[in-house]
Amino acid sequence: MMPGSWTQSWFKAAAAVLAMAAVSVGGSACAMNQPNSGPGCTVDGSELLPAAAGGADSICAAIGEAARSRAPGISFTVEVRVLSASALTAVVRLSDGRTLPEQKMAVSDRQLNPASIERFAAAIAAEIGKAAVR
Repeated sequence: MMPGSWTQSWFKAAAAVLAMAAVSVGGSACAMNQPNSGPGCTVDGSELLPAAAGGADSICAAIGEAARSRAPGISFTVEVRVLSASALTAVVRLSDGRTLPEQKMAVSDRQLNPASIERFAAAIAAEIGKAAVR
């Protein structure tokens, strides 16, 4: 085994476990489109996501969880676009009709993973919380 390969394997295994946990805890995107169960969430281009990122359901679950903790009670919809295995954008529309500035995220040194998805979700939730105060 080459030096560092054990570390890389461990991180890949940990990322896969986290992705599976996020999917099982967060529910599905279909459930999130129902009233009072979370944001309406769509993900375009999910086929571009690396397997370790967890898929469209993981993205919607992460956004829903972050919004529940950082912007409770705020109703919104979010449209996520996967641009590549390392870049995402999202457009958020609040229930009052306002559209927030597009959120963008890119990872320059690797592909998207559960940690980068969580950071993206947290940034979206923070913007929703800020907009709710205005």
